[in-house]
Amino acid sequence: SSPSHLLFISNILFMCLKYLLTTTIPKNIQAYFNKTAHLPCPFTNSQNLSWSELVVFWQNKEKLVLYELYLGKEKSDNVNRKYMGRTSFDWENWTLRLHNVQIKDKGSYQCFIQHKRPTGLVLIYQMSSDLSVLANFSQPEIMPMSNKTENLYINLTCSSTQGYPKPKKMSFWLTTENSTIEYDGVMQKSQDKVTELYNVSISSSLSLPDTTSNKTILCVLETEEPAKMRLFSSPFYIASEDPPHQDNNVWIAAALISVFIPCVLLLLWRCKKKTQHGVSHQSGESVL
Repeated sequence: SSPSHLLFISNILFMCLKYLLTTTIPKNIQAYFNKTAHLPCPFTNSQNLSWSELVVFWQNKEKLVLYELYLGKEKSDNVNRKYMGRTSFDWENWTLRLHNVQIKDKGSYQCFIQHKRPTGLVLIYQMSSDLSVLANFSQPEIMPMSNKTENLYINLTCSSTQGYPKPKKMSFWLTTENSTIEYDGVMQKSQDKVTELYNVSISSSLSLPDTTSNKTILCVLETEEPAKMRLFSSPFYIASEDPPHQDNNVWIAAALISVFIPCVLLLLWRCKKKTQHGVSHQSGESVL
């Protein structure tokens, strides 16, 4: 092979190697609804290139541009309108801040760094990020739909609102002194068409066969990946039923009667005996 062919092949190999070195495994990023996401582009500027030599920009999976820094100056010509006013660049950390994050912002993003040379722009670094958006559900709340029935059942409903990702499971946990029973039900969920946040609720009829012990009921909500979480409601208490007992006044009355009647009988007996003694004494005087 001629020297020119060898040079061409070496240049191709160098470019391939450089591409592999500058392309990293996508980094998983999480951000909360209405908060700020940080999309990194950790370029190591080993050649100490100035900003006036670089073009830095981010785009989403649909190739829509979020932000562009062109030769040291922010340029908005290519920025998609849905990202206008929502980004800011951290010059020290090479990170793009995406503000007011919405559920629809989840997905993959790429940053690109190009070096402007006399021959044109040359890609020297790129990185991918996968953004997940989270929203905390409200604490599940238990509400009784009715009081305990004669068959010792209680009907409860539980609800939680404004969360993401999609709820996976919702159930009631009934705990007594000796056991914990899980009650499932038909989970109803709805998604807001604008925010894409979920509301969820469940209704169930819980059996209460044991009336002699205290009971605690919890509502538990579980969400799907990527941020699997479990939320608990405040405890809902059901007190034990005390065994039937007589009123204290009845006991007091019974005690008084048990003391009063013997006293009356004793008094009557003494009066009768005294009367009999008086009669016999009078009879003795008349004989004499």
